[in-house]
Amino acid sequence: MVFLEPEQYQQKCAQLYNLYQKDISTLLPFAQIEHIGSSAIPNAISKGDLDIYVEVKPDQFEFAITQLKTLNFVEKQNTLRTHELCMLESLNNDDVAFQIVVTDSVFTFFLTFKNQLIGSPALVHEYNQLKLECSHLDHDQYRTIKADFINRVLKHP
Repeated sequence: MVFLEPEQYQQKCAQLYNLYQKDISTLLPFAQIEHIGSSAIPNAISKGDLDIYVEVKPDQFEFAITQLKTLNFVEKQNTLRTHELCMLESLNNDDVAFQIVVTDSVFTFFLTFKNQLIGSPALVHEYNQLKLECSHLDHDQYRTIKADFINRVLKHP
């Protein structure tokens, strides 16, 4: 796995987020849309991908998924899919994913985690170090170690 320094990818991700945010808000004017993931965290290293959080009420969830698929996205296989969380990945060759989340569900942790890292340069440094130490691992091993870090951060606000 190759990780990029913030100056190598964050500006591009911010521009891409702004474009998608406009499209998403046109399709889903009722949704809360947020830039999440490492590209939203100052000084965080990353694989260079963009994650976009789309929060909707429970009765809007399936409709939101259907609408977002019209932007040339498909459900990502081998990821957690529930009645409160769905991950869509782009077929537009731009390494973008949408996390569709139900309001007040446990999955709003995406925002909590982002905000905790934004508020703590020490946590960002620790997260960066963890990523660098995982660069030789496969994606599944990396995800497991990353999940442990995220859970630890979320348990100690």
